[in-house]
Amino acid sequence: MPSPAVPPSIAALVDHLWRDFVATTPQAARIRELLVARGELVHHDHVALRTIAAPGLGLDALGGPLEAAGFRPRERYRFDEARLRARYWQHDDPNAPKVFVAELDPGGLSVGAQAILERLLAQVPSSFTERPELLRTGRPWTPTYADYQALLVESEHAARIAALGIGVERCSVDVGALITFPDLDALVAFLVEHAFRVDARGERAAIRPEPISVRFADTAARIPSGCYELALRHQPRPRASRDYAVSVAK
Repeated sequence: MPSPAVPPSIAALVDHLWRDFVATTPQAARIRELLVARGELVHHDHVALRTIAAPGLGLDALGGPLEAAGFRPRERYRFDEARLRARYWQHDDPNAPKVFVAELDPGGLSVGAQAILERLLAQVPSSFTERPELLRTGRPWTPTYADYQALLVESEHAARIAALGIGVERCSVDVGALITFPDLDALVAFLVEHAFRVDARGERAAIRPEPISVRFADTAARIPSGCYELALRHQPRPRASRDYAVSVAK
């Protein structure tokens, strides 16, 4: 029997997020392919985006397309030590992942780091923040490798924004929604058997980032990929009935 039609707005949004994520975290696509080959419908509990507090790029700007697709804004958070503000959005469809957006507050960084970010933000064309796409992801500036290294000393979030732009930083598989693994340990063992390096702690595990090549203004350099996470929730969801990424991403 054919699967129910996927609501276009949600399908397009999740497809956009998934493609953005695997562009900088290619091991995530390989893992999903392995799980799908076992007959799994991979339910992503949440995805998390990185952005910066700037006109057309902050929390409210990225939240607009989410709300247009039917996602409802939920709680706000502050992480003062990391100089981040965050919020998440949730859809009524239980198969749609929650979407977190973490926004860097440049004001908490040194004068030198702020100057780097201001120089990068000055390169953003007005058309970038006026595009009609669902989310304004991408890198509309070109940093030097020295810019990346200087920011990394103070803030990993700032350094990755400079190197990779606005985009998906983390994606989390809901282990409780899988049907061929009895628990998180079994999933971790399966991935280790397939040569993935996994760091496990309690009810959460993460695939170790693989280096990816990034083109800077003056050179190409390898930096860590994003984070593909495996999480077992205290209140498991019903078994997933749809994998949006499988439905629309090839």
